[in-house]
Order: sequence, then structure tokens, then C-alpha cells
Amino acid sequence: MKSIGYSENSLVSKIGNLRALWQLIRPTQWSKNLFIFIGIIFSNQWSNSGLILRTILAVTAFSLVSSSVYIMNDLIDLERDRLHLIKRNRPLAAGLITPYFAKLLLYVCLTFGLVFGSIVSPITLAFLVAYFIQNIVYSKVLKHIVILDAFSISFGFMLRIFVGTWGLGIEPSRWLLLSGLMVTLFLGFGKRLAELNVMSARSVAQRPVLGNYNFGLLTQLIDITAGGVIISYSVYTVDPSTVALHQTTALIYTVPLVVYGIFRYLFLIHKGESGDPSGLVVRDPHIIITVCLWLLCVFWILN
Repeated sequence: MKSIGYSENSLVSKIGNLRALWQLIRPTQWSKNLFIFIGIIFSNQWSNSGLILRTILAVTAFSLVSSSVYIMNDLIDLERDRLHLIKRNRPLAAGLITPYFAKLLLYVCLTFGLVFGSIVSPITLAFLVAYFIQNIVYSKVLKHIVILDAFSISFGFMLRIFVGTWGLGIEPSRWLLLSGLMVTLFLGFGKRLAELNVMSARSVAQRPVLGNYNFGLLTQLIDITAGGVIISYSVYTVDPSTVALHQTTALIYTVPLVVYGIFRYLFLIHKGESGDPSGLVVRDPHIIITVCLWLLCVFWILN
């Protein structure tokens, strides 16, 4: 009976360790890497199986490198996370994973991510290295500087778009890049507003930069970037180069879906929901359906 009990406890321990490892690499955050598909979606090269495989490999590479960044951030913020009401439940802060093993997993994810990126293209490898370095600078410096913290978050998203375009040999539309910049800044400032909604004196002590924001400033910044998203994407859909590439002016009919998605996101963060875009994308049914409808409409129009 003792041996059976020991085996059961050992199995439960192994399952717990695997769950902790899974949480440590944060696979729910991988939805951000779907930005890499923007290049192939708007390049009219869906029949290019080689390009599709390289895009999937690029997404895999970015997912691994981003996981190494999440582990690095958890290691840097270990003591601070232990004081946080929510973050103290993360595997490292809760003591479910040792720092030594976390560092080992960090190196494994980073190495494989960079190897896969080098297979895609040297440019993709360069963007992945830039992403990792940028996050080191963000963790050490930029996340403590008002406005620049949101721009740093935006830059991480833009690197995903760069990988999905230049990294795959696809020349992006300048209007599409501007749309990407606006939407990523919008998401960044929206995240800060959501954090401000639940801010307390304790959370300000843990993240001092939040004390430099206020609802009036963030509302203005969100209004500007939300308008920038709508205008830049609308102009992209009717831009002569876009019409010439896709031989259609019908992309303009996808704009209402973009507008609704933005308004829904604003509703959620003002309601007090988490401003983390990856969390909302996989959790809110309205945003899920809107994104799916937008993709279906884009594929149908461009086909």
C-alpha cells in the first residue's frame, strides 16, 4: 500500500511540475505571434506552400524566443512578483520551479528559437535577436519610463509584423505598417488603462510608472491611437497600390469589423477586464467572433 501511495504522489508531483513548466513558458501569450501571418494574408501568396511553411516556422521561432523572454522577466521580477496578489502564483514566485531550472529552460527556448529563425532567413534571425535585446532593455529601463514603456510594448508587436513581411521576403505596405503601429500602441495604452483601473497604493509601489499615468491622459492617448487605427487601415484598403495588388476595392467593407473590435476592446477595459490583448483574444467571445469574421471576409474578398 505504501508503494502504491508513493507512486500516486510521484505521479501527482510530475503532473504538477509539467503544469508549472507549461505556465512558465506562457503559451497563452503565443496568440500575439499571429501578427506574423499579416504578411502572407495580404501578399496574395497563399498558394505558395513553401512560404506557408516558413511562416509557420517563423511563428514557432518567435513563440520560443518570446517564452524565453517571459522566463527572463519572471527571473528579474522574482522578488517583486512574490509581493503581488496575482503574480505570486506564477511558478517561479510560488517556488514550483527553481531559478536554476528556469534559466536552463530559458536557454533551451532561446537557442531553438534562434536556430529556427535562422532557417527562415538571416533577417528573421536579426529581428529575433533585436526582440530579445529590446526586452532586456525594457525590463531594466524602459518599463519604468512613462510613454516609452508603451512604445516598447508596441515595438515588440511591430517586430512580429517585420518578421511576417521583410523576414519572409514580403514587401509590406507602408499604410499597413502604420496600421500595425497604431493598433499596437492602442493595445499598449489600453493595457495601462486596465492596470490603472485596478491600481492600488501597493501596485504603484511595485510598478512606479503607473503613478505617472492618469485616466485623462490615457483616454486621450487611446482616442488618438484608436482613430489612427481606423484611419490608417481604411486608407490602406483603398490605397492604389493595395487595389493594384489585389485587384479589388472591396477591402473597405472590412472596416466596420475593425471598428467594432476596437470599440469592444475599449468597453472591456473600461469595464475593468484585463487589458492584456492575448487574454482578451482567447477569452472574449465577441472579439473572437469579430476576428474570425474579419479573417473570413478578407480571405473571401481577396479570393
